[in-house]
Amino acid sequence: MLAEAGQADSAAGIRFLPRAARTAAQAAEALGVPVGAIANSLVFRMTTPDGTAPLLVLTSGAHRADTDRLAALTGARRVERADPDFVRTHTSHAIGGVAPVGHPTRITTLVDEALRAYDTVWAAAGHPHTVFPTTFDGLVAATGGRPATVAADSTDSHTERAAPR
Repeated sequence: MLAEAGQADSAAGIRFLPRAARTAAQAAEALGVPVGAIANSLVFRMTTPDGTAPLLVLTSGAHRADTDRLAALTGARRVERADPDFVRTHTSHAIGGVAPVGHPTRITTLVDEALRAYDTVWAAAGHPHTVFPTTFDGLVAATGGRPATVAADSTDSHTERAAPR
């Protein structure tokens, strides 16, 4: 799926981790990188005038995603964390291993601007034991995502911790 998304170098760099990395902290520890260099694939449910749709937010592991901000960025009436069935239906992956690419249909995607700070960004490769290296620009290109500031102040009550990938 990575090679098909124009990410041949990323596909060649897939790493198999000895233990499942279901959080940014676990992935960062296993790779020996800062937690901010982990691109969490967070799936949200957007409510729009046309119904509900998935929203994929590739968030730095060091940040929280602000659901009010996500709604404003996408024009959605409401954005909320998706349940495991919704995630699997729209990505074909279980929570903890959602890759940024390879979904059954294209998903509206936002890519956290904070990931620009890292030369190498690590993302889930479709399973909790696999990750791949890429760059901020590579994530944007592969996903067709839109760069955005998605982080919120940690005191904001409308935030979602960017721990599950």
